[in-house]
Amino acid sequence: MTPATWGRGLRLRKWLLALGALPFALGGCGALAQSGSGGSTAPSPAPSGTPWIVYAGGSPAPSPSLLRATGTPVPALPPVSFLPVNPACTATFTRIDVVLIPLTVKPGKGSLTVTWPRQYNSSYRITAVKQPLVSGNQPAYTWQTVAAGTGCTVTATITGLSSGVPYVVWLDAPGTSHQLDGTRHLYSGRSGIVYPR
Repeated sequence: MTPATWGRGLRLRKWLLALGALPFALGGCGALAQSGSGGSTAPSPAPSGTPWIVYAGGSPAPSPSLLRATGTPVPALPPVSFLPVNPACTATFTRIDVVLIPLTVKPGKGSLTVTWPRQYNSSYRITAVKQPLVSGNQPAYTWQTVAAGTGCTVTATITGLSSGVPYVVWLDAPGTSHQLDGTRHLYSGRSGIVYPR
């Protein structure tokens, strides 16, 4: 056998193999069934039973109705007033701080007249503290004791002050009682800057 004959034989075998595989490539598994037994393939069974997904009919939820409040709203906290509130007392005081006893100060010649609402029969003491800056030790100040009195307000005058010098008045109520929860009623006060004439 010559090499040329041998090469032609190989090519022929390749062609025959390709032609033999062609029905399998085109028909898939069905070609085997037709060529092997001559029968036909069985159809797939039809699905039966309950479906996996169940749809239930219904109606949309009603829209929520808006509730409107009527009447007067109740405040979260009771109104704050300076105690005791006596209808006979007509003096009003402007507070500079909710934790301080309110007071008013009227400058006089070398003096300051201080007025504040009386509370709980406590005695008081007041002083005027100079405000100019002083380096080193600060000058001592003297407390003036004031009796509680019986009226709606208490008034006292601090004398011996320098005219035109800035002062702050301090007020102390050492005998102030305690509230039911144990905290003390207001027991101190102070003014802004005031200048005796």
